[in-house]
Amino acid sequence: MRVKVCGITRREDAVLAVELGAVALGFVFWPRSPRAVTAATVRQITDGLPPFVSRVGVFVNESQASILSTAAEAGLTCIQLHGDEDASAYIAAPLPLIKALPVGEGFSLSAVQDLPSRVTPLLDAHDPARRGGTGRVIEWTVAATAARLRPVILSGGLNPENVKSAIATVRPYAVDVSSGVEAAPGIKDDNKLRAFFAALQS
Repeated sequence: MRVKVCGITRREDAVLAVELGAVALGFVFWPRSPRAVTAATVRQITDGLPPFVSRVGVFVNESQASILSTAAEAGLTCIQLHGDEDASAYIAAPLPLIKALPVGEGFSLSAVQDLPSRVTPLLDAHDPARRGGTGRVIEWTVAATAARLRPVILSGGLNPENVKSAIATVRPYAVDVSSGVEAAPGIKDDNKLRAFFAALQS
């Protein structure tokens, strides 16, 4: 199972996540997030990491020009739109695109179906204030229906205790974890990280 560890703010957390098997690291560029980082910090964190590990920048309602500028400065390899963006307006971006879709009241599968083919949906809890990293679990049966339509990334309240059941129910392309392996926002817990990957391997 492909794993993205999001909300990375420290090099030691990035190194451990990669050693355990993470194929992607997420860096939040939304200033209001407690996990916010700068492009310079991301460069320092990722310097010397294996080249096959994706560096995903998480943005909220930023212009494409601003995102691409930050991506170049930080050395990002993927863009995640986590706001109210119309993903089709970013389709010309030269990097792979992920679009977070809030799964909650009023969620429609058309939100998944209508995304451009080169955009990967990420299913997360609905929270317009915090924009992810809430620790809230989404409705897995809804996510499973979406996953039958196209490959999806499953997020929202995943942790070492529930990730195995989540994968068995949803059958996602990948999973995204943040608060479920933290000691505090932006500070990963070594034991929780190890337990998360151990649960996947079991």
